[in-house]
Amino acid sequence: MREAVSVPSVAARKRARGAPPIVMVTAYDTPFARIVDEAGVDVILVGDSVGNNVLGYENSLAVDMGQMIHHVAAVARAKPAALVVGDLPWMSYHVDLADTVRNAAALVRAGARAVKLEGGRRRIPAVRAILDAEIPVMGHLGLTPQSVHAMGGYIVQGKDADAARELEDDARALAGAGCFAVVLEGLPDLVAERVTAAIDVPTIGIGAGPGCDGQVLVLHDLLGLSFGPAPKFVRRYADLGTAAREAIAAFVGDVVAGSYPSPDETYHASADLRRNLGKASGS
Repeated sequence: MREAVSVPSVAARKRARGAPPIVMVTAYDTPFARIVDEAGVDVILVGDSVGNNVLGYENSLAVDMGQMIHHVAAVARAKPAALVVGDLPWMSYHVDLADTVRNAAALVRAGARAVKLEGGRRRIPAVRAILDAEIPVMGHLGLTPQSVHAMGGYIVQGKDADAARELEDDARALAGAGCFAVVLEGLPDLVAERVTAAIDVPTIGIGAGPGCDGQVLVLHDLLGLSFGPAPKFVRRYADLGTAAREAIAAFVGDVVAGSYPSPDETYHASADLRRNLGKASGS
């Protein structure tokens, strides 16, 4: 068994200091958490992306704390060596700081060892409140899916100089407040590089180019289990969706044809059972 990945060990992973890149992948249940962990990832993100990848929602905004607790617990039951980070869903950290801390604690009780939230400087009070409860926090800047309506869709951010400088300031604020890492999503490569250079904690990119300190992909995207067009940054490493459809179609065909189950796949009654049941039915 490999050694458990800790928050401090992730926080130290700056490529500029010679550290290897961080690899993060989402997972939402026990079987895939085991697979992802055995593959050697550093961080498992139990993302609110469970909404559109597993639960059938149009986006992540419908996901609530109950659902996040359920899926964090399922991942934690795999007992992964990878660091488990749980997403705080929309409106779980936006209003009341006491509720914010309670919600973060609920994810930790479910098995997360850190939580992630979206947004820049306006989220600093929430970050500090969670950290005061000694719960590690990962930040998230750029294309923040919980702000999809405010952004007008899933649109690349930081495309002009002023917006890029704002992102740098937000990243400095998050790192200064104590975030141990910051996800950068949907940014031009140069902007992500500048943000990465501006802070002492690692950045983990998704659609932010190769200059980050690590990379993350959604499990269902990289395995070919998602539906619809994939974002530009997605590289599919397998087509499990097609493989699963073909396997299930083969099962359907075998059942319809009567070739499943075969004699080798059947528990056969003993001669004594057949004789006794035969007597009973004939009496």
